[in-house]
Amino acid sequence: MENRVEKKRVTNDEGFTLIELLVVMVILGLLAALVGPRLFGNVDKANVSATKTQVEMLGSALDAFRLDVGRYPSTAEGLNALITNPGIDGWNGPYLKKNVVPNDAWKKPFQYQSPGSHGEYDLFSYGADGTPGGDGFNKDIDSWQ
Repeated sequence: MENRVEKKRVTNDEGFTLIELLVVMVILGLLAALVGPRLFGNVDKANVSATKTQVEMLGSALDAFRLDVGRYPSTAEGLNALITNPGIDGWNGPYLKKNVVPNDAWKKPFQYQSPGSHGEYDLFSYGADGTPGGDGFNKDIDSWQ
């Protein structure tokens, strides 16, 4: 007895047509176009809020430095004086939890001057555009306002 295996042609009518796939892609594109700008607007707001919080946190660290040393770090010493003793008597740091001076939410360093034009020190970020001035998300975020 011979064992014969017959090959049958199998047709598969299941699956998606090209038209169906294109329709789904168009719908997904429309949803992304409607929802995307709203999500990115929230990212900009979050960056501004995070930078304001960082300015306040750095201000608290500067105040702790002043309590120990009797003055704020000079412009030359900069914010690094909050994590590394620049050779000052009374320094009892580091004054930042992570031993690193953070950048603003746009990955740019904070600007620091002491004495400042608006007080004993000026601490600020140039905002999203990284240049002085600006409106909206490009507006400077500072310690004196």
